[in-house]
Amino acid sequence: MVAHTTIGELSESDLLARILPVFAAGKGAGRGVLVPPGDDAAVLATGGSVVVTTDSMVRGMDWRDDWSSGHDVGLKLVAQNVADVAAMGAVPTGLLIALAAAPATSLDWVVDLTDGIAAGAEDAGCPVVGGDLSSAPEGVVIVAVTAFGDLEGRAPVLRSGARPGDVVAVAGSLGWSGAGLALLLAGEAGPSDPRAGSERKAREGSVERARSLVTWFHRSPRPPWEAGPVAAAVGASSMIDLSDGLVRDGGRIAAASGVELALDERVLRETFLAGVVADAVGEDEGWRQVLSGGEEHSLLATFPPGAVPDDPSAPWTVIGEVVEAGAAGPRLTVGGAEPSVTGWDHFAG
Repeated sequence: MVAHTTIGELSESDLLARILPVFAAGKGAGRGVLVPPGDDAAVLATGGSVVVTTDSMVRGMDWRDDWSSGHDVGLKLVAQNVADVAAMGAVPTGLLIALAAAPATSLDWVVDLTDGIAAGAEDAGCPVVGGDLSSAPEGVVIVAVTAFGDLEGRAPVLRSGARPGDVVAVAGSLGWSGAGLALLLAGEAGPSDPRAGSERKAREGSVERARSLVTWFHRSPRPPWEAGPVAAAVGASSMIDLSDGLVRDGGRIAAASGVELALDERVLRETFLAGVVADAVGEDEGWRQVLSGGEEHSLLATFPPGAVPDDPSAPWTVIGEVVEAGAAGPRLTVGGAEPSVTGWDHFAG
């Protein structure tokens, strides 16, 4: 049996010595960083308004070790923060990482987490500029990120700017991460399960395509963050990161703007449900995930007519329109009716 080093066997300086070089090696490590990690605080060069956001992940609540590797957790943590920056119309410029972990936590896991964070940061061109380490009670691991972004002279895109006559569009997928989670919850993790091929092949049509829902959309999502600044540049009137589901997050735009987001059911079904999602989890569950599946980290935005970006590197799909709020007040509708599903709530029973 191989003995694994735990972080409790190292000093804080020793652990930092293992982590910081990984972040320093990223291609974006020098962009706008005047003082790198090593002092009490980093110093970033800014040209104007700075966007700041933070998010955290807790072992057992936001990931399970039997489903996700440390690398997966690191990628997802960066993704959800970079998506929030992009939803404001900003370009990500820096990340601060905080880790609170029980001393018995494996050093290998922490190094794997570090590699995942570094990979996500490099992909976004967003250097890790510092952070914090702390011990935690037995079994507890909490990882948090504070992300910074630069609006590059643009006005921030808020949730409150949608106006009747605007079109509603999405950059990225809908329901794919949620479908991946549904497969995991059903004990169907993909081809790594030797029973999977024969039992699911007829229903899925392609085991490998279903596996991609778990691997690339749920465990380690890659949000279309480039689409945020592009949307802001062409005059998007509102925008939000889809972290809690289309219905819940779209409803937040509707409430903040005092309008109704009227979504086209046919477009949603044909573009996002048909094919891999419906094949993997079935029509009914797939439709539920398209409407309410969380952790998608796609971008939902509204645009004046004719202003939806035509950019192949960050494509947008028109899925509805903004109309005046009726007697029911601000809301989101699909095919003229309010959906019966809502979305993710951290504190719901």
